[in-house]
Order: sequence, then structure tokens, then C-alpha cells
Amino acid sequence: MGSIPILGSRIKIMDKENLTEKIQKLEAIIVDVNFWADKNKAQNILKELAELKAQKEGVNKYDKGNAIVTVISGAGGEDAEDFGAMIFSMYVKYANKKGWKVFLIHENKNNSGGYRNVSFEINGKNVYGNLKRESGVHRLVRVSPFDAKKLRHTSFVLVEVLPKFSKLEEKDFIILPADLKIEFSRSGGPGGQNVNKRETAVRIVHLPTGIAVHSSEERSQENNRERAMAILRAKIFKKAEEEKKSIEESMKLKNTEIEWGNQIRSYVLHPYKMVKDHRTEAETSNIDAVLDGDIDLFIIAEKSL
Repeated sequence: MGSIPILGSRIKIMDKENLTEKIQKLEAIIVDVNFWADKNKAQNILKELAELKAQKEGVNKYDKGNAIVTVISGAGGEDAEDFGAMIFSMYVKYANKKGWKVFLIHENKNNSGGYRNVSFEINGKNVYGNLKRESGVHRLVRVSPFDAKKLRHTSFVLVEVLPKFSKLEEKDFIILPADLKIEFSRSGGPGGQNVNKRETAVRIVHLPTGIAVHSSEERSQENNRERAMAILRAKIFKKAEEEKKSIEESMKLKNTEIEWGNQIRSYVLHPYKMVKDHRTEAETSNIDAVLDGDIDLFIIAEKSL
């Protein structure tokens, strides 16, 4: 199985059976009398052993670090874009309650304050570990404020939570330049209004997988390019992790279509009030508190699975 070099070791996406076999082999190596003959090699083996044990125990080495979150509106038109703004606000408020910092990466807003998509970075302790299970489709059921007939509408947004790689990890995560399509444009405001005269916004497409990323909130084109590349690496890593494939294998496969309707959580405002997670069955009728950032109920329930 393929792997990706990170910080001098090699991280592999594998099942528990293969993990156990690899751990046993490394444990046999470290008891050898000549183990410390090459100190650098020995340290790398010890680091790999610790990482593999963490994987086996379900503790990802990125869990303690920062996260990049993207909210994308799906089926539901303007209602979905408004729902995107609600979910974005929910995570920002949750981050504030935890004492974490939020930095905007890219936003595409409509004229009524909704989001077609928005990406942001959350920095703090154990951010990715807390939020990684929020990835998936979220569904909203309510009487639409955009419908003159006051009919009930259902809309969807996709939440994607990615680990934030460090600079050292990024250098070891090689993506071939020939596999990238890079476009530059002016940073845009609501409704497509150009607010930056220079072409600082960056869009990168990874051609083998079709994965596309954006960054527009940095002041320079180079900084937006670096941030977009960091997001792309994280997307490919997440894809490999979920598919239990090597990084190399995942970079060769086409990106799958998002299937709206396979929701992980529903937010119902009408005809009753209820937020329910469909994976854990955790639920609450206090939807106002949830949208105000009180989502620990669902995060704790997911961790207990």
C-alpha cells in the first residue's frame, strides 16, 4: 500500500489488521541491539510507531491541530444559501465559545446575505478532532422566508472539515505541477462585485481528481496560492483517509459527485422544532441554542461511537 512522507516518517491509510502487523514488525526492530546505530533512522522508526499506534487507537495525529471548514449550499436555491449562512454562523459561534480563532479564506455570497460557499480556518487546541465528524450533508426544513406563499421548503448544505497541515508536512506532500490548473481573478464582493483591482484571488483544480479549491481573502496572490494549495493537500488526504486508499491512489481517482439527501443531520423549524443527528440519534428541540453554537451534544455523541 502506498504512503505519504510526513516529518521524516511515512503515514499510511490502512485497516486495523494491517496496522497491527506493521506495529509488531516495528516493535521487533526497536529491540534489536543495533537499533540505535543510526540515530536518525531510529528516531523516524519510533515516530512512525507512535503514529501507527495512534491510528489503531482511533487518535489521528492531526486531531490536536487546526481545521479548514467549507460550507457549500446545495439543493434549495436561496433557502440553501441562507442555510449556508446559518451553518457558517453556527460554527463561528461554537469556535468563539471554545476560545478558538476564525479566519476567513474565501466566500461567495448572494445579495441577501446567504452563502453559495464559504471557507474558513479555525485555529485552536483539538479543533480538527472536535469538528472532523461534522463533515457531511446537513438538511433544513422550515417555512421559507423567501416564499410569498409561506410554504415549507427543504434545503441542503454540505459541510467539509479538513485537517490543517503544517509547513513541514506540506513540503513533504508532493503534488505534480502538471496535475494543476491554476487561475487568477479579482476578489469579488456580494453579487459578483469586484472589490479588488488586482487579480489576487486564486482557484486551483487538481486535474486527476477534479478537486477544485479557492482562496481570495489574503492580500497577495502568492499567499492565496499557498493557502489554496494547503486546502488541496488536505482534501486529497481526507479523501484517501475516507476511502482507506493510499495518497497516490486517491490522487488518480476522479472526485465523486455530491449526493444531496444523504444527510447526517436535520434541522427542523416547522411543523415542530428539532435537531437530530441521523448517525447517533442524538437530538434536541432547542434549535435556537444549536444555531447559536451549542453543538457539543452532537460532537460528544459522535465521539462515543
